[in-house]
Amino acid sequence: MFILLSIIVVMLLLLKSKKSLHMLQQNLYNENNRYIKWNIRNISQFLNLEIIIVILSFIALFVMYDMKFYSLIIKIAICIIYLVRIFTLRNSMKKEKTKKPLVYTKRIKRLIFTTTILYLVIFALMFLNRYEEKTMWLLVCILVVSTYLNALVIFIANIINKPVEKLVYNYYKTKAQNKLKSMSNLKIIGITGSYGKTSSKNILSDILNIKYNALPTPRNLNTYNGLIMTVNNNMDKFTEIFIAEMGAYVKGEIKGLCKLVKPQYGILTRIGTAHLESFGSEQNIVDGKFELIESLPSDGVGVLNKDDPKQVSYNLKNDCKILWIGIDEEDVDVRATNIKCSYKGTTFDVILKNDDKKYKFETKLLGNHNVYNILAGIALGLYFGIDMDDLQSAVKGVKQVEHRLELKKLGNFYMIDDAYNSNPTGAASALNVLSMMPGVKIVVTPGMIELGKKEDEYNEIFGEQIADVADYVVLVGEEKTKPILQGIKSKNFDLDKVVVYNDVREAYKFINTISSNTKEEVYALFENDLPDTYNEK
Repeated sequence: MFILLSIIVVMLLLLKSKKSLHMLQQNLYNENNRYIKWNIRNISQFLNLEIIIVILSFIALFVMYDMKFYSLIIKIAICIIYLVRIFTLRNSMKKEKTKKPLVYTKRIKRLIFTTTILYLVIFALMFLNRYEEKTMWLLVCILVVSTYLNALVIFIANIINKPVEKLVYNYYKTKAQNKLKSMSNLKIIGITGSYGKTSSKNILSDILNIKYNALPTPRNLNTYNGLIMTVNNNMDKFTEIFIAEMGAYVKGEIKGLCKLVKPQYGILTRIGTAHLESFGSEQNIVDGKFELIESLPSDGVGVLNKDDPKQVSYNLKNDCKILWIGIDEEDVDVRATNIKCSYKGTTFDVILKNDDKKYKFETKLLGNHNVYNILAGIALGLYFGIDMDDLQSAVKGVKQVEHRLELKKLGNFYMIDDAYNSNPTGAASALNVLSMMPGVKIVVTPGMIELGKKEDEYNEIFGEQIADVADYVVLVGEEKTKPILQGIKSKNFDLDKVVVYNDVREAYKFINTISSNTKEEVYALFENDLPDTYNEK
């Protein structure tokens, strides 16, 4: 019975540990207590059949440990319930739509090793005391509880591994800093903001690579570890420009990233309310983002957006050179006018300060926020000596950024994929793009997240904006989208044209039904795709 129970528990632990490690990884290994907060938010995950096993094991310990027959019955019951739990959990995990699967990094492997040791200690003690009934049941209770609270065990393993992870981090950090010091002619550009960082980075890379060998941080590797990995693994002697995307959840993080790579140039995208919950206040967000510009050397260059009131009103304490970009504001160094958007992309004119000539630009990208990102690239490109003809050619060749207003044909409809974490400003911009499209317009969204106490308010406003643009609305997640639905209702939108699903895959079937019943083109905006940590069952 001991061997059978051990095998069954190990099977369950493999499933549960994979899930717990996945969530720990997605929550940045509990940085700023993200993993703890996720488990508190998802407390319902602990309401499962394992509660019955916990109760049965303690009954056996305190009541029936010396009653051989009843003790055997309880052991059999525990094994059966565990098997049912394994079956249900496995099916649940197979059906889950994971946006980012668990990546078996060296850190995850070290966590697996530590977790395994913790459980092996319990199994070893059980084996050694298998003939001592009461001690055995005490150890069974400990095993049952630790299996039930596997998320906590993973958390403890993470704490145990911290000294090792610190040593590993310091080794690779020193290696990266030494490499950067050895490249005296390297230009380093930092990019941050509440949103648009990754798009701005990729656009800037495409623009600068027309003349220079520019290296951007891959994907959204915008943390300390991400920058260190990029420098150590991707940078070589031919790299002339390093474009470092910098993300933050709390005030002070951008300053730390700047100390790490020491940028001479900085681009600040739009400042908004993204991660308001972790920053604590809007002023903390502004101060946190401006840490990039404040960290530039006195002979450095910062690129700021004059259409962003938060950037204009900030009392900058750095005397570095500032290049202003804008669309609405005229008194800027690089301005875009005559912006026109269609399913083919965007065209606009660029006007430079003290230059009456207009320069025609075209891009496959959609939305005014991408025009801002292109303007920032043009501003730095000109500063780096790239001529206007090359800039026009580079902008024309800028690649669409995956999941950021990416237009693609899917069967019978056009998908505007803006699935990478949404925010109030970005969502409004995406709806503006959708409004310019001909034919039937559909919005698919689970709403916006990580907006703190104002989350419901912003989502209700989002619902009102959707009602002004969309012909049909698909809400993903009944509970999460209630504020959006409230906003839609306030605009007297036809509720027969609103559907709610708990799985985004159902949206595709709905859209195909609409497209098969109309002769018009159908454009579906997928605004935000909640990460795995926000799955709604």
